[in-house]
Amino acid sequence: MYEDDESRLDAAEQLAEHDPRGGAGAFSAIARDGSAGDEVRLSAAEQLAVLDPGSAAPACLAIASDRNVGDEVRLSAAEQLAAVDPRSAAPACLAIARDGSVGDEVRLSAAEQLAAVAPGVAGPACLAIACDGSVGDEVRLAAAEQLAVLGPSA
Repeated sequence: MYEDDESRLDAAEQLAEHDPRGGAGAFSAIARDGSAGDEVRLSAAEQLAVLDPGSAAPACLAIASDRNVGDEVRLSAAEQLAAVDPRSAAPACLAIARDGSVGDEVRLSAAEQLAAVAPGVAGPACLAIACDGSVGDEVRLAAAEQLAVLGPSA
């Protein structure tokens, strides 16, 4: 029916113009579709957040938690999630921060985002980065500094 992911996204945009609820459903389906391209999924989640912020949270969480999605897209989805539902962003940020296959800077950014939305659970993420010998020294130091800012209860 559709030639590619972009065609699906275009169709969802056209549907949203005439039927916002139907468009939200289409954007949600695209955002959760693991076979769709990373950027297309993120774009669908962003557009879903405009139409139906409540439905965007599970879509963003699906992208942020998907280890097959590129690091930067996962982080962007977690940030989008924090914008629509800060409490739901904590598991996504934690998953990224603790994932050793994710780039150092992205892991640190996720830990910092976690500290902003759920400081009480940011400590273990910062500690995981600070103690990971495969992480660059500057990132490890930044994670340790973030841990110090969080305080002894972290």
